[in-house]
Amino acid sequence: MINYPKGTHRQEKVSNALTRSKKTQRVSLYSRRGMGLEDEINQANDYYLENHLAVIHKKPTPVTIVGVDYPMRSAAKITEAYFQKPSTTDYNGVYQGRYIDFDAKETSNKTSFPLKNLHEHQIRHLANVLSQGGIGFIIIKFTKFNESYIYPASRLIAQWQDRSQARSITYAAIVEHSYQIPTSLNPSLDYLRALDSMLSDLT
Repeated sequence: MINYPKGTHRQEKVSNALTRSKKTQRVSLYSRRGMGLEDEINQANDYYLENHLAVIHKKPTPVTIVGVDYPMRSAAKITEAYFQKPSTTDYNGVYQGRYIDFDAKETSNKTSFPLKNLHEHQIRHLANVLSQGGIGFIIIKFTKFNESYIYPASRLIAQWQDRSQARSITYAAIVEHSYQIPTSLNPSLDYLRALDSMLSDLT
């Protein structure tokens, strides 16, 4: 089964923003220990949707099911499936009237982000998003430093095209040309705050 996570941000711009519910206020710092990047993004998307800040979802991976086992009448178990086509990026949605499309990557490397973590079809997809006026980027998390950054797709595409010269993006270059996602209580990865800075520079 494929689950869609419920998908600041200048809250004054959002006319239908609701008062934060008690549920979104009750967050334990201990609950985030060991949380991966995807979990943090999904948690943030839940918060954004619940508080009418953005509508951003994780894209489902298209698969074709070829084998199903029925151990009981009330249960079915997929025994064989294959991917229909390569996936594009991990997330997309709408924020402040802009189409948002991005991928999320983690690395334990302390000095660089290896470009082998991405695929050519993902780069082409982000280029297509930019050509239509959308906002594209990747979120890169350096797990050793517990630091996360929004790296603009325009720079990523240029780096990819020049990968014969460099097969990775240095940590220093990412720090210089990215937008660091600040630490936060709820959500733990409040990436829209960094996106606000990026959108401000674009305008």
